[in-house]
Amino acid sequence: MREAFLKRLFSKVNCGVCGQKYDVSNIKILDQEDGLWVLSVYCSSCGTQGLIAAVVQEGNITEVITDLTEAERERFDDSEVVGVDDVLEMHNFLKEFDGDFANLFSEK
Repeated sequence: MREAFLKRLFSKVNCGVCGQKYDVSNIKILDQEDGLWVLSVYCSSCGTQGLIAAVVQEGNITEVITDLTEAERERFDDSEVVGVDDVLEMHNFLKEFDGDFANLFSEK
């Protein structure tokens, strides 16, 4: 469970040479001792290999429960984060929205 989480976490890291993200399948856990994890990474884009050392403190690691596929998650990886202003804007819109989706999406 923790190994899968760490692989997904480090798949968000960019290659230091070409900037591409590492594929989960190209991340290997080499060793773990006293909270120190050593991983090898391989960039399928430029062929660079590297090592990552990470200290993981004990505690609860909560996995995100989702029905998105890996491809869908990757599609949204570089999306902008929803901010407070976005939430307030949607709140204000919904407060006044009458539920008429046909009118909302009609071409005027």
